[in-house]
Amino acid sequence: MCRPGLLIRFVAGENSLAMIKMAIWTLRQQGYATEHDVTVSTKVGYVLCGGNVQADTKVSEQYLLDLEREAFLSLAGDPKTQARMQHTLTTGKPLRN
Repeated sequence: MCRPGLLIRFVAGENSLAMIKMAIWTLRQQGYATEHDVTVSTKVGYVLCGGNVQADTKVSEQYLLDLEREAFLSLAGDPKTQARMQHTLTTGKPLRN
């Protein structure tokens, strides 16, 4: 995963991602998060934890940037994300869809 010359990071891994997903699930069950909030939050947690790797795995900065790009592009292509962006640009207020 790591190429020579790139900054190396240790990531939290899939166990931490599982805890984040449990917290997101709890928020959804309690009515504090919409289904799209769950989608966005899960992708953010995936990137922050370094994807599906074990805890304390060494990854390159480029690896994390690639995860981030993939998550951003998939969210940007989602009609619900697009509706959120359009609503915020039009009204200045967030859309909870």
